[in-house]
Amino acid sequence: MFQMRQCQNESCRFRFPAPAGTQEGSRCPECGAATTFVNEPFGAKASGNEACGSQAFGNEAFATRSTASNDDDGPPVEALLDNIRSVFNVGAMFRTADGAGLRRLHLCGITATPRHPKVAKTALGAEQSTPWTRYTNALDAARTLRDQGAQLWALERRPGSESLFLADPRQAGAPIVLIVGNELAGIDPQLLDLCDRVLHIPMAGVKQSLNVAIAFGVAAYCLRYKRR
Repeated sequence: MFQMRQCQNESCRFRFPAPAGTQEGSRCPECGAATTFVNEPFGAKASGNEACGSQAFGNEAFATRSTASNDDDGPPVEALLDNIRSVFNVGAMFRTADGAGLRRLHLCGITATPRHPKVAKTALGAEQSTPWTRYTNALDAARTLRDQGAQLWALERRPGSESLFLADPRQAGAPIVLIVGNELAGIDPQLLDLCDRVLHIPMAGVKQSLNVAIAFGVAAYCLRYKRR
């Protein structure tokens, strides 16, 4: 079981998952201030796909490409990566974002940025071509994006979630921000509450989840290139 911790320093507000009811993460990994639990415990690996004002860190926003390629009829798509723990998963997601033509990645919580030297190992240069912004708090980032007119679509299996393959992204009528969460904890429940839609990838085997980078790749290409 997990709970979300949040830094009590209002100039930081770093938000991340920690084992429920423990002292792990009682100090903010960003600024060292005390943290506190901010929601009820939620299930370990609740995600059906292992993705499956906002305090922007120094207003970090990098790379030069700002628009996706125009060789399709899909909507503009960005992605919010919340508390992705594996640096190599982050790098793989940068490479997928570049290939699928995502406009920007929003990196939240503990998600590594391209400043981490190991991101490049799997990004293979895509970290230099894909625009990104870093936030300490995914809720703040999501609210900002929603206020700017984006639709928030989460990738998570939970009661009431829809199959990714039945969703028509062109019905959004607005840019889509695809949200994926921590490999173990899934997406922050309060972040899910902000989302316009919650989608899952159907699983036909005995396993109920995919690696977060794999799930992200499936969803990113589906949203960008799906036709009726």
